[in-house]
Amino acid sequence: MTDRVIAVAAWESVFRAQVTVMRRLAEGFPSDLVSLNEYDVLFNIARTPERRLRLKDLNRSVLISQPSVSRMLDRLSARGLVAKAPDPDDGRGTIVSMTADGFALYRRVAYLHIEAIERNVGAGLDDDELVALTDLCRRLRLAIAEPLVGEDPAGA
Repeated sequence: MTDRVIAVAAWESVFRAQVTVMRRLAEGFPSDLVSLNEYDVLFNIARTPERRLRLKDLNRSVLISQPSVSRMLDRLSARGLVAKAPDPDDGRGTIVSMTADGFALYRRVAYLHIEAIERNVGAGLDDDELVALTDLCRRLRLAIAEPLVGEDPAGA
């Protein structure tokens, strides 16, 4: 059994690191193009085959609530960045896909965001430490949740 004090200390460390990094990344995020939450939605769509997925799978991958995702998708659709269609396998479901304009905007913002990630996340850790951090975070997440869409649970 895991020691409670150690588990709480580990959580506190992860939480504080996440808050610090997210605040720093948000400072330089090109929000005049797309909000950080909108980028998260586009990122999750972009990493799937054919840049399309079921709305319920998207909801599992983002931090905002299902009603907020639905409203955001309506706004992104109105801007021509995503398209929504009925799920042919589930009449109650929705398929969300990224348009060519949406993918172009996503890539433009992604390059800027990647540079900020490299400056901030890569600042205090070497490559081996970053690989270890990635593995630890993936293992922690998979221990308590289902794999994300398109993710190999074995980490291969």
